[in-house]
Amino acid sequence: MELAFYFAAGVALIATLRVVTGTNPVHALLYLIISLLAVAMVFFSLGAPFAGALEIIVYAGAIMVLFVFVVMMLNLGAAAVEQERHWLTPGIWFGPSLLCALLLGQLLYVLFSAPSGALIGQVTVEAKTVGISLFGPYLLAVELASMLLLAALVAAYHLGRHDAKEATP
Repeated sequence: MELAFYFAAGVALIATLRVVTGTNPVHALLYLIISLLAVAMVFFSLGAPFAGALEIIVYAGAIMVLFVFVVMMLNLGAAAVEQERHWLTPGIWFGPSLLCALLLGQLLYVLFSAPSGALIGQVTVEAKTVGISLFGPYLLAVELASMLLLAALVAAYHLGRHDAKEATP
């Protein structure tokens, strides 16, 4: 399981470096998805399957759909459409596909060859433990984060309203 941890951490590091150093937003989104999946694999290898599943569902699923939606909303016309066609040539899929295939191979290796008790942390963190921690000593931090997200949602709504755009000269 230690090999799985270091391998997933390496894939996450490479993909994250490609996100930061890339100039193309579509490529950066593809590499960010791979990076988030690799971090989920790190959680799985550390014995936190609940955190790994949340990483995949919330970040690699919902948040990345939001990012793709924002990139699509920034479409500026025919020139942007032609630029997107150029960005989505089959060659750009090679890097993310390679990293994703490596992660899939690692997952299959861990699932079918390693014994189930060979976790690095030697302790499996269950969902109940996470819930008790979040709503116990960290209740104030969770509530502050939820209020911050609510404020960001309201601000995004008001900034994106058509009435607000028409009222400004």
